[in-house]
Amino acid sequence: MCETRAVPSRAKPDSEAAPRRHVGLKQVAEYVGLSTATVSFVLNGSAGANAIPETTKKRIFEAARKLNYRPNFVARSLKSQRTYAVGVLVPEFSDGYSAIVLNGIEERLRQDGYLCLVTSHRRAKESLERYPRMLFERRVEGLITVDTPYTQHLPIPVVSVSGHDRVEGVTYVVLNHEMAAELALQHLKGLGHKNIAFIRGQSFTADAESRWNAIRSMARRLDLHIDPALVAQLDENSPSPEVGYRAAVKILKSSRQFTALFAFNDVSAIGAIRALHEAGLEVPGDVSVVGFDDVTGAAFHTPPLTTIRQPLARMGMLAAELLMKQIVGDPGLSAAQTVQVDPEIVIRESTAKVRSQVRKQPSSRRVQA
Repeated sequence: MCETRAVPSRAKPDSEAAPRRHVGLKQVAEYVGLSTATVSFVLNGSAGANAIPETTKKRIFEAARKLNYRPNFVARSLKSQRTYAVGVLVPEFSDGYSAIVLNGIEERLRQDGYLCLVTSHRRAKESLERYPRMLFERRVEGLITVDTPYTQHLPIPVVSVSGHDRVEGVTYVVLNHEMAAELALQHLKGLGHKNIAFIRGQSFTADAESRWNAIRSMARRLDLHIDPALVAQLDENSPSPEVGYRAAVKILKSSRQFTALFAFNDVSAIGAIRALHEAGLEVPGDVSVVGFDDVTGAAFHTPPLTTIRQPLARMGMLAAELLMKQIVGDPGLSAAQTVQVDPEIVIRESTAKVRSQVRKQPSSRRVQA
């Protein structure tokens, strides 16, 4: 006969244990003996938490972990009809410009407990048409576009960073391009440069036309002649310095004399410096170079890049601030406006006084398409 024995049951490990019941803010507040509002400020990372002592915050977080507190965002959203989510559209993530703006956006949104859903469109027409509506369908409460065309009319607040479409109801955060052009050209003229080459931005880039118009206007005011043969336009949708390299090669092949180059952005300036070096020219000995944006790597290039600094992180924070005010219906804020921010020039080692002697000719052997 077979003998049957009772086998004592084993306790399930924690990972297999039945889930604990949901613990809300009220239970955590009761546990630590504080108000629900105080606990909410701390656990949701709200601005009100700044006034709460660190020891109290630590006690609240320890209690939340011990009680297995999990925020019930579904219930919160259903009750308040809010998602606390914001959509952000950028051209691409590898672009230094977009990344710095995005850092500012995320920093400001996090302070008030918002989550940002970010997607890159790579300037594809279909994506530019679909992505704003897809984010809207996912119930974002507002939308921020960065260097991105926006022509739709979604029923949510929209803030555009460096956009120039001027759609009704959209708030725009833009750079003072007239001031930027003045800073760069005054700097070069003060160093004795009169023959200046230029690299223009891609036609699809939001700032390209405004910046070029500002440069032409300021050049006239400063009595600086712009030689069309010394102007090249970036021609590809790429964040690589290679497009700036090719633009500089085109300028060099014109065989026109120039002692300075003002590039559309830092990335193209770095590519241009490579082309100048390959042509046997020294920077800044033979050609001074000025970039634009002041991305993270600009100060660490060889030579460190003189550039027009856009306050990119601040522009991102400002865009997020304006959007959140519109979301909550701040009565002191107009629904649509244009907010202009000022740049500054950062002088490093890629610019110097023009040499009195005629600049040496670039090596024709090295200047290739």
